[in-house]
Amino acid sequence: MSLYSALNQSFFTLSLGIGSMEIFGSYINKDRSLVGEAFLVAGLDTFVAIVAGLITIPACFSFGVEPGQGPSLIFITLPNVFMSLKGGRIIGSFFFLFMYFAALSTMIGVFENDVSFSIDNLGFSRKKAALIAGAVITIGSIPCALGFNVLSFIKPLKATNTIMDLEDFIVSNLLLPIGALITCIFCTSRYGWGFDKYFEEVNIGKGIKVSKIFKPYFKYVIPVIMLFLIVYGIISY
Repeated sequence: MSLYSALNQSFFTLSLGIGSMEIFGSYINKDRSLVGEAFLVAGLDTFVAIVAGLITIPACFSFGVEPGQGPSLIFITLPNVFMSLKGGRIIGSFFFLFMYFAALSTMIGVFENDVSFSIDNLGFSRKKAALIAGAVITIGSIPCALGFNVLSFIKPLKATNTIMDLEDFIVSNLLLPIGALITCIFCTSRYGWGFDKYFEEVNIGKGIKVSKIFKPYFKYVIPVIMLFLIVYGIISY
């Protein structure tokens, strides 16, 4: 279960499988290796996650709070921890302010997916595409926000769950691994992009390169891991 949670979290924190990281990668200059940039992003993300864990988990244990509560940890558990600290209101205010900017940076990538699709495929101007995507995202976020108060009586998965837990399950357990599986098959199968074209593209620029020795791993091992995550995620809920 711990291994499954760690693998699932890696997809979520790196925005793999739903196009967000691909959007950021599409703006990288050709003189930079995609593999090198991937190692840099993954390394920095892991470092930040470890530092956050070293701060958050000891604080939860110090105040007798269960640290493994998923999304509820941020919005329910941590506020109680901050309230118990001296100057906790100030610390909590800065914590949620920084979290807002972290969420905003992620939202820009997700937002750009919708905007780029509307521009390239529907012929919309960037302003029109941004307004439509912003309206859709705002309306879609309302049930999640109200799930902690007005709509708290809705328990879609378990007696202790909220609407946000359902959305987290759909994204983390279904959309991310399924999207990653489709991307992997597309890049390695002759019916998609094909490994040779993927190999050529990913090795452009200076930096770390991918060896063709990894082709069996990309083509067979990774899809099996993705299928495991999808099936286990559905069974576990």
